[in-house]
Amino acid sequence: MMRIFSVAAVAAALLQGCMFAPGQYMDTAALTEEGGAESSRVELIPITPKLLAMDAATQVPYSIAPELLNYKPAPYLIGANDALYITVWDHPELTAPSGPQQQIDANGRLVNPDGNLFYPYVGEVVAKGRTLAALRVEITEKLRQYIDSPQVDISILRFASQRVVVTGAVVKAGPVPITTTPMSVMEAVAASGIDSNNADLSNLTLTRGGKRYILDLDTLNLEQSRLNDIYLKDGDQLYLPYNDRKRIYVMGEVMQPRALTFKTRSMNLSDVLGSVGGMNQNTANADAIYVIRGAQHIDVEPAKVFKLEATSPSAMALATRFDVQPQDVVFVGPAGITRWNRVISQLVPSASIIGTGASTQNNLSEANSR
Repeated sequence: MMRIFSVAAVAAALLQGCMFAPGQYMDTAALTEEGGAESSRVELIPITPKLLAMDAATQVPYSIAPELLNYKPAPYLIGANDALYITVWDHPELTAPSGPQQQIDANGRLVNPDGNLFYPYVGEVVAKGRTLAALRVEITEKLRQYIDSPQVDISILRFASQRVVVTGAVVKAGPVPITTTPMSVMEAVAASGIDSNNADLSNLTLTRGGKRYILDLDTLNLEQSRLNDIYLKDGDQLYLPYNDRKRIYVMGEVMQPRALTFKTRSMNLSDVLGSVGGMNQNTANADAIYVIRGAQHIDVEPAKVFKLEATSPSAMALATRFDVQPQDVVFVGPAGITRWNRVISQLVPSASIIGTGASTQNNLSEANSR
């Protein structure tokens, strides 16, 4: 909350107002070389095709770490606390010793914490770290001493030995078990559910072996997205951050001034203005659209004020290519007539009060003279 207040307060300091033209407006004279001390604290930058081209040239394209894409899950290995269901065909006394009327879980075989499993006629067998196929072969071979041509099948009732943990802006935070079917990042996120109103989709964090990787879920909209090619392993952690720190403050002559949060990697200036209902067509000055950036660090380095003159359709096209950043302040200034009307709106009520007082005084004087 303190950060939100400080950004808005510093930004407001860049906006001027006076008794002759009430309301906020941007005094660009204070940002030029003639502006004195203000010019050293703020840099005024017009939004032009050249500026957008320079920004595009310096952007680092999004990419996924090769080690994530190169990892391919091995066949599932049985682990401690997994529950197995072992079927021996034509031998219900081995398959369902608790009786066929019991729930299937009651006939499951739990892998002990030490990794061993007990099975009738077979005794203790090592299950941990083995595939289902390998364990099936061993149990089949040992049952041959008691059963003629045993037919054995093994499946897992409950997966409890391997998991990933998903936390943050999700509907159901907690562990997600890894099963015999390899699990991708997107499958784990889908199983937990995304809190779509509060999630920052561009900064999903995968922690593996002490190393952190940032993944952008918004790239799923791109044809070349490879998020579905990232598979998880036991011990991975996924954190989907909240978007409460990705705010854009929209002020001035717009229909709904407020702080906006956005959940994708970028948001352009047109999106920002559209999210607040657009500019107020009766009061806004289309040549006075500003984006204030770096106000929270103005004591360390100059803030940047980007200006868009949007009276022409081509200028508005620039707005669709100009990306805002978290903590930016978007300000739309008032038209000259709007500022004058505000002066009148303040003067007229005062004049009316003075006139009423003078009329009352005259009436009293006339009454006394009679």
